[in-house]
Amino acid sequence: MYKRILVPTDGSETATLGLKEAIRLAQVHGGQIRVIHVVDELAAALPNVYGPVLEQLGEQLRKAGTTALATARAMVDNAGVKIETRLVEAFGGPAGEHIIREAKDWPADVIVCGTHGRRGVRRIVMGSDAEFIVRRSPVPILLVRAEQT
Repeated sequence: MYKRILVPTDGSETATLGLKEAIRLAQVHGGQIRVIHVVDELAAALPNVYGPVLEQLGEQLRKAGTTALATARAMVDNAGVKIETRLVEAFGGPAGEHIIREAKDWPADVIVCGTHGRRGVRRIVMGSDAEFIVRRSPVPILLVRAEQT
């Protein structure tokens, strides 16, 4: 049923909880996982950041993404599930837009992603990749919330 499982990650604890759930799904359904990390250099750029500083920032974002993907690969490999990873470099637009494109192009059977469960003004101000994905996904979505403390 869920043979192709797409998992976006930002390397956070909540994203890791989503990945753990995706691993369980893959094991039950004999599926494979594709983990995607979106690097958005524009989102991190400030109006007064340019030239070499912007290049350094972009390199740091790519390095963090590569680390998040390597960590995800190790978890999935240890579980004995087939995995692919993909670092997507974007320049503007919501990360969710790139995740939806990946779900269509791959094509995924399901998207599993973590959400921080933001509500109210904080959600409106900060935006929500998970909400973006829910509203536009061509496939079912499994949202995994952070553990409440």
